[in-house]
Amino acid sequence: QVQLVESGGGLVQPGGSLRLSCAASGFSFSSTSMSWYRQAPGKERELVAGISSGGGATNYADSVKGRFTISRDNGKNTVYLQMNSLRPEDTGVYYCKAPWLIQNYWGQGTQVTVSS
Repeated sequence: QVQLVESGGGLVQPGGSLRLSCAASGFSFSSTSMSWYRQAPGKERELVAGISSGGGATNYADSVKGRFTISRDNGKNTVYLQMNSLRPEDTGVYYCKAPWLIQNYWGQGTQVTVSS
């Protein structure tokens, strides 16, 4: 079955960095575009970044452009989100998403808290 396991979240001070990982299994990872979403308390889940199956195309929310970088390693079935210059408004639960066979699969999420 499809499994997505996020890791790498934590508490960081404003201006700091974190790298999130999402380990995938149970589907053809190298054939599937992947995305990172986040959900802040009391807000709807929003798209943060996406990457094509081969990694050649990426897209970002305006709020994270120039600070976050999405990448993938198809040999390790893993997608990453490098987050730099973190701000308090980046706080939330971060999820990876995989669209596979007309269904969207989500991981359990990893908490990111940006606070001094």
